[in-house]
Amino acid sequence: MSQSLPNLSQSLPSPRHSLPSRRRFLALAAGAPTAAALLSACGTTTGPVDQPGGSVPDRYAGRTRTVLWSTFADVPGRALQDLADKFNREQRDIYVEVQFQGTYDECAQKAVVGLLAGQAPDLCVLSDVKWYRFYFGDALEPWDDYIDPGELRATYNARLLGEGRVKGHHWWLPLARSTPLFYFNRTLFKKAGVPDRAPETWEEMYGWAKEITRLKTQGKPVAMEAYQKIDGDWQFQCTAWQWGGAYSKGLDVTIDHEATVAAGEWQRKLVHKDRIAYMSTDPAGDMGNQLIATLITSTGGLRKISEMAKAGGWELGTGFLPRHKEFGVTTGGGGLGMFKRVPKERKQAAAEFVRFLARPENAAQWTVQTGYMPVVPAATKSPTLAKLLTEDPNFSTAVKQLPHTRKGDQVRMMVPNANVQIYTGLQKIWTGNTPAHEAFSDVATRLRKGVDRHRESIEEHL
Repeated sequence: MSQSLPNLSQSLPSPRHSLPSRRRFLALAAGAPTAAALLSACGTTTGPVDQPGGSVPDRYAGRTRTVLWSTFADVPGRALQDLADKFNREQRDIYVEVQFQGTYDECAQKAVVGLLAGQAPDLCVLSDVKWYRFYFGDALEPWDDYIDPGELRATYNARLLGEGRVKGHHWWLPLARSTPLFYFNRTLFKKAGVPDRAPETWEEMYGWAKEITRLKTQGKPVAMEAYQKIDGDWQFQCTAWQWGGAYSKGLDVTIDHEATVAAGEWQRKLVHKDRIAYMSTDPAGDMGNQLIATLITSTGGLRKISEMAKAGGWELGTGFLPRHKEFGVTTGGGGLGMFKRVPKERKQAAAEFVRFLARPENAAQWTVQTGYMPVVPAATKSPTLAKLLTEDPNFSTAVKQLPHTRKGDQVRMMVPNANVQIYTGLQKIWTGNTPAHEAFSDVATRLRKGVDRHRESIEEHL
């Protein structure tokens, strides 16, 4: 993978671009992008943007260079680079360079800084939360002008494609899309004498916990589950739904309402009273080391966790999320955005790479190598993926669960920094034993201020 943002630290933007003030630049670099900042990125600063630093290797000389900013490391990072290498070998007109930019948040922040400085990638991986910020800032180019809408509809899963469609245009195309899955250690379940399956309800899981947590690994009692310190708001959103709550109804904040508070209290009880759950900076790693028997995390972690299970000599199982009052599961992950101020020739080249990624055999390769959902339905008929889905049922769980998903709550998706506010509140519950009503009341106050600040921009664009 390429180095992160080499040009912004090593070269100056073209003189034709106006630069933001130093104070604004530092603020953008330090925090999440706001609608106002994004409007500046494509409004006050005008004209086409330069590419991030780099060059076309000699063996590909004469091609149009396309830069993709990626958020994928480890297993998915290698998988994306494999596809870029394959694309570069199979045609003679375009060279795709993948540049890793860190987490979803870090990549989005760098994109804002780059737009303000007059430099931007031709393709950018944006999360289900972050792409809205660029859309509200009028910084995105609709894909419909470069890939026929009929072709898009015939290619992608309709549910996932629709999540990036607003006002009749497609702004965000599916790539690394996922749902939370229930992962469990089948070996530990068998040792504990509990059923060899995912629990149907949280109460059933709680009933099994007594036997599971009697087990020890590495001299330590096995915990039932671990909650993700950063971005754990995505998984908890499902728990809130299962308890009959939500973060919001439309733009009306409801995280401090009774049902969502009850979901928070459930997890506080497991951590601080029963002591069978905890917060972790790396829950997937803890799962791999058998410190926890179950985990709710992204479909995109499936390949990595499968490899850890094999290396650790234990058997992995997956299932639908447990329900409580009702069943609740959301979608998430990353998709591809293209910035408005990228020159047309570069947009056309980027669109060709997107078409390549969406070819059934390539979409299948991506799913096989990573565990992300097959966003192209025809990919499931590819021999490699069809064989995997048959031989390893874990990889088919997300496909079966997808029809039961729903889009995330609007405030979390669309209000800048809302996800950070929510998972910060959850951290207080998990580590500080803060009552859920107190933690969520503070979060709700901040979210309502965010809604008031951005409601006009959001409603204008929807």
